[in-house]
Amino acid sequence: MKKLSVLLLTIVLHASLFAQVFEPVKWNFEVQDLGDGIYELQMKASIEDHWHLYSQHLEAGGPAPTYFHFEPHDAYTLVGKVTEGEPSLEEYEGMLLKYFDTEALFTQKVRVTAPVSVEGYVEFMACDDGQCLPPTEVDFQFAVGAGSLSAPGAVEKEEASLSAEEEDSSDVSGTRSLWKIILEAIAWGFAALLTPCVFPMIPMTISFFMKGGENKIKSRLNASTFGVSIILLYTLPIAVIILITYLLGGDSVTADIFNWLATHWIPNILFFLIFMIFAASFFGAFEITLPSWMVNKSDAKADRGGIVGAFFMALTLVLVSFSCTGPIVGSVIVKSAQGEIWEPIVTMLAFSAAFALPFTLFAFFPSWLNNLPKSGGWLNSVKVVLGFIEVALGFKFLSVADQVYHWGLLDREIYLAIWIVTFSLLGFYLLGKLKFKHDSDVPFVSTGRLALSILVFSFVVYMIPGMFGAPLKGLSGYMPPLSTHDFNLRDVVRQEVKLTAGTMVDRSRAMEDSYSDGCESPKYRDFLHLPHGLEGYFDYAQGLACAKAQNKPVFIDFTGHGCVNCREMEASVWSDPRVLKLLREEFVVTALYVDDKTKLSKDEWVTSSYDGKVKKTIGKKYADFQISRFNTNAQPYYCLLDHEGELLLDPRAYDLDVDGFYEFLKAGIAAFKKRQEE
Repeated sequence: MKKLSVLLLTIVLHASLFAQVFEPVKWNFEVQDLGDGIYELQMKASIEDHWHLYSQHLEAGGPAPTYFHFEPHDAYTLVGKVTEGEPSLEEYEGMLLKYFDTEALFTQKVRVTAPVSVEGYVEFMACDDGQCLPPTEVDFQFAVGAGSLSAPGAVEKEEASLSAEEEDSSDVSGTRSLWKIILEAIAWGFAALLTPCVFPMIPMTISFFMKGGENKIKSRLNASTFGVSIILLYTLPIAVIILITYLLGGDSVTADIFNWLATHWIPNILFFLIFMIFAASFFGAFEITLPSWMVNKSDAKADRGGIVGAFFMALTLVLVSFSCTGPIVGSVIVKSAQGEIWEPIVTMLAFSAAFALPFTLFAFFPSWLNNLPKSGGWLNSVKVVLGFIEVALGFKFLSVADQVYHWGLLDREIYLAIWIVTFSLLGFYLLGKLKFKHDSDVPFVSTGRLALSILVFSFVVYMIPGMFGAPLKGLSGYMPPLSTHDFNLRDVVRQEVKLTAGTMVDRSRAMEDSYSDGCESPKYRDFLHLPHGLEGYFDYAQGLACAKAQNKPVFIDFTGHGCVNCREMEASVWSDPRVLKLLREEFVVTALYVDDKTKLSKDEWVTSSYDGKVKKTIGKKYADFQISRFNTNAQPYYCLLDHEGELLLDPRAYDLDVDGFYEFLKAGIAAFKKRQEE
């Protein structure tokens, strides 16, 4: 009896090594009364050792960010967005990952008008150094109002359906730092100074302040007023718009507006068209101007002099230069609208400060004017160069809409081709090979133009390998994800070369054979793909049926779009020629995505035997299948099955031992053949 007990204990311990449902993140929910009807909802995550929880702000194409959903109610409004502590940072394949170890605190302020139960859920993803868990949902509930000080939330597992808008908002996350925003805006501010509408006005404006040159103190006071007025004229309108949205519906309405601007196809298409119109204006197709009466009226009041005159002189400058600065200002605002609520204000403050600074400095030190280059055709060249940049940046907004809604219009190679052509044309323009409407003749190429053209053509050469599948990590923040690339030279080479001596796989024949003899064409193959040119399935039932028809074992790959370790296994282990040969020839590969948001048809819904909930998406269906069937929820997770869906060997998880994985596959083949003989 004692030996039997020891044997049973050994079996249980052995099974636990290979099958475990991980719950590395525990949530605790509390509410704090801040007074005046304002409450702070606190969501604290306790994270087990060696695991980490991702931030709310991640780049698209990586792990799933943490996301909080609050059910709307008339008795409360959200004040601002969910804030979080300072995350740790890690660079991975050109992406900056933000995550938390040990613990993380998220807070959300609400304004309450009556006692209410604030309900919702948090969706999060956790990983350790070897595996990732599928996005998990935990419900929460806060009793707020009526003097309530705290209310722990019920920590429940799984599920609720994400709306399409919520899915979209999780796909696009602002990750730019404050300093990057400021520096970009400053650069645009200085660039605006070099346009033909603005540069000639510098000496004209300074002469306005030097009329009373005998009183330097008064002149410098007026010059300072002029500079501050420029900043206010650019910044205040944006701040007023944001204030109005806050007064009408609270900060949550403002947040919703900016989230809509960042993710919905309508504003992104509109922004794309605006950028193209601005570019056409810079190329000389037409001018964007304000009504002349506005300029004349402002100019007349500027003649009064003094502080009032300085203000109207600033207004005149803003109005007169609008045909050049309007497109730049519009570009800056559009880009900043993709981030936090306060970004447009900070952006315009930085832009206008950079724009106003030279005017103010030249008014203080008029002798500096002698060092300025004379106006000429080079000013229009600056304008045209900015037009090319507008074209390139404009396609980023079209790309966002294309990715979020899966239109397939702007895959990575198409996007790259547009950029390569755009910057090639810019290079030829700098060399004087292209001429626009308002350009002067270029009898020779100056040193400056030559240097700039070298930089531009070097950038073009850098992008060309991207057409064949190179990652171009330096541009990862602007390019569509690599998964949208239709042609990858490395995959083609892998498919066509010999996998072992004396063996050549005929790709077209292999594809034709794999979908014959009782094997259906794979579901979801239009948007789900296997690495290294492998052919297989993304539906468990299809994979099992094909394996039975071809008398092969099934290789089940539990994976996820946001699973970093899955990509590492595919790049480091699957790519080995020995492993790839076995996967291609000896198995029916079936990749089951546990985080895919694609909705299932109603007849494909499944009711979980684990939690009793209905699973309505591909990801939820196979996340539940992994837990219910194999008692684990971590990815990557590899299972070798026979025709009846029974395990041939103990499953294998994240392990970069190529030889070990190869032996795992060989042992599975041997076990399958042995079972066939029985």
